[in-house]
Amino acid sequence: MSTDYYKESLELHKKLRGKLSIAAKAPIRNTDDLSMLYTPGVAEPCRQIAKNKELAYDLTIKHNTVAIVTDGTRVLGLGDIGPEAALPVMEGKALIMQQFAGIDAFPICLDTKDKDEIVRAVKAISPVFGAINLEDIETPKVFEIEKRLTDELAIPVFHDDQHGTAVVVLAGLTNAMKITKKTKDAKIGIVGAGGAGYGIAKLLHAAGYTNLIVFDSKGAIHKNRNDLNEHKKNIAGITNRNGFAGSIAEFSGADIIVAASAPGSLPHETIRRMKKPNIVFALANPVPEVSLEESRSLGIDIFGTGRSDYPNQINNSLCFPGFLRALLDLRVRKITEGMKIAAAEGIAAAVGETELKQGKIVPDAFNKKVPANIREAVRKATASD
Repeated sequence: MSTDYYKESLELHKKLRGKLSIAAKAPIRNTDDLSMLYTPGVAEPCRQIAKNKELAYDLTIKHNTVAIVTDGTRVLGLGDIGPEAALPVMEGKALIMQQFAGIDAFPICLDTKDKDEIVRAVKAISPVFGAINLEDIETPKVFEIEKRLTDELAIPVFHDDQHGTAVVVLAGLTNAMKITKKTKDAKIGIVGAGGAGYGIAKLLHAAGYTNLIVFDSKGAIHKNRNDLNEHKKNIAGITNRNGFAGSIAEFSGADIIVAASAPGSLPHETIRRMKKPNIVFALANPVPEVSLEESRSLGIDIFGTGRSDYPNQINNSLCFPGFLRALLDLRVRKITEGMKIAAAEGIAAAVGETELKQGKIVPDAFNKKVPANIREAVRKATASD
């Protein structure tokens, strides 16, 4: 992106002074309206909810609200920039949820990095919300936060960097595999073992992909490494069936590489040693591990990035509006792998057979079929669970 582009964006944000506002569903025009919508009329819904908390879904905003929670420690490609600086991103996510799925989402940017305080804060505000969206919190801390909240709350906890990215990767691979005629025993390298890499590995494994190898900065993750934290031990338990111990630079013969790391983390020589036809997703944002121009010079057959100005945008914005819409409408309590696989199938199905080609393996963000497809697919998955 050019300097002018970022300058223009800054000027727009200055003009708007925030991308969100609160809108009333009912006008207060007179004393009757005031007494009905506030006191004394409001006492009756309060009494009913006091008897049965579930009625909050029918009588308040809870049925359609999502808290977007961050501590600002891992924001986009910007890193640990703090809760105030994270607010424009969280506002943007809320705006996408509202305009693409009719969800009332609100940014909750917490001024603490302590995982216990984050868990306590989210639990304390949870009565207002129908779902929690954890966003841009550093790993591995976020994995414990997600698990604890999932165990302790009666509403779903969605970690977008992990769950959303994985769903869209699976959707993209579903269609890319149709074009390349590859099968689920294809050799897949995953570069990066943070939230996205971890989520991708888990979901691909759950979806039946059998030959996965995940790489962190020290090389391939395998069971014999003695420096693995808990989530990397989990990765080692479901991947690298042949015990490959080399680096990504030594990796060869892959059918597919999914990079969720940083610019420059995917060596060109590794790509040149891939089997043909090959599939490469370079998901670092805003600067991917491989540029579109490099992908062409390297002869990558199907190439995707997280960017909207490149073909095949493998970005969680395809998932989270429709997925959270489904969670709210279906009053889901806990997210399952089956729901995520179903969501991926719904996204993939939004690209018709006649549209499907190397430069079109996922729908664009404005495709109105996507949220509806996800909702219907998740509904069927919940019915069968």
